[in-house]
Amino acid sequence: MSATIKKSAQLRKEILRNLYAGSSLSLNELSKLTQKSLPNVTTVVNELIVEEFIISEGLAPSSGGRRPSMFLLNPKKERFIVSVAVDQMVTRMLIYNLTHSIQLPLQVIEIDTYTDVDALEKLVNFIKANIEKSGLHPDHLLGVGIGMPGFVNIEKGINYTLFPTADGESLKDYLTRQLNLPVFIDNDSSLIAMAELKFGKAKGKQDVMVINVGWGTGLGMIIDGKIFRGHSGFAGEFSHIPLSGNHQLCSCGKRGCLEVETSLLVMARKAKAQVEAGVESSMKRLFLDQTKHAGDHFLTAANSGDPLAISILSDASFHLGKGVATLIHIMNPEKIVLSGRAAVAGKMFMPSIQQAINEFCIPRIAESTQIEVSEIANDAELVGAANMVIERTEFL
Repeated sequence: MSATIKKSAQLRKEILRNLYAGSSLSLNELSKLTQKSLPNVTTVVNELIVEEFIISEGLAPSSGGRRPSMFLLNPKKERFIVSVAVDQMVTRMLIYNLTHSIQLPLQVIEIDTYTDVDALEKLVNFIKANIEKSGLHPDHLLGVGIGMPGFVNIEKGINYTLFPTADGESLKDYLTRQLNLPVFIDNDSSLIAMAELKFGKAKGKQDVMVINVGWGTGLGMIIDGKIFRGHSGFAGEFSHIPLSGNHQLCSCGKRGCLEVETSLLVMARKAKAQVEAGVESSMKRLFLDQTKHAGDHFLTAANSGDPLAISILSDASFHLGKGVATLIHIMNPEKIVLSGRAAVAGKMFMPSIQQAINEFCIPRIAESTQIEVSEIANDAELVGAANMVIERTEFL
């Protein structure tokens, strides 16, 4: 392939990726975002219009002067993205089109990724069954993006924590072979941070810490407008900062980790123990429903104003606030975003987090950092996994 053809192919991908993240853009905007000349951008956009990847949205609203033509991805183009969010206890899956519309509604399965020896086989079967259920032609699927907890090397496609494979085959290669589709994997907290950067509260920001409040407690770091991964790719192990005083053993094998106070799994366990000890709570009735995980019932109770749930949530939030104070001192971020599945109760986190910041953080530093709750929290990992496919696929 000649250098000219390679450059054209790369520009094509950059234009499609920017339109995926930016909705509708003008030729001038695309030229600035791709840092390519306007004539080159115009040529490639016209080619993509012929291929029906891009359509014209008409002219931009008047702001004085000549109104530019606006372009966006074609919602009728049959190209789709399989997005999977693997959590410690629950795995979710959606299929999106190029304009973020859902082609396969949310599918859910409970898989205990840490203790179930058949977890990987169940994951593969779950994805296969739902792709078949969607009725979409495999040739129209761009790939499968999977977010998961653990130490993930995105270049080698290895998860050092979960899903061991036979003969040392990388998890990415194994899944690609099993699903017969391109597969991309990344850490769940990094994908949540990417979703916030592209579509959420971190969009247009340079230095943001995104806290993933879920079954565990994670952190995605945005520095200079990019996901920061650190020297060996494992930056952001926020939940294992030793800020707990109860010395309870963490899943990582160490004691005193922040996660033993702040994860949704821990909050649900505390709630169950209190209910079994006779404390009155709406969760006594909710926990009888075995179709949902106890953590989901806990969030339902908290959002309904259940006193026990709010008390447990407030205690966890205070510990989380101590961690936030640490981040503020070290990183001095412009913004901290609470995201992830448990952030649906985010507004109830805020008072205790603020109390901890007031107690442990230097005011001059704290005043320069905004703390906000995500607006895409529940879907952030799925949104990030889909964006990962768009960023990395070679088939656009």
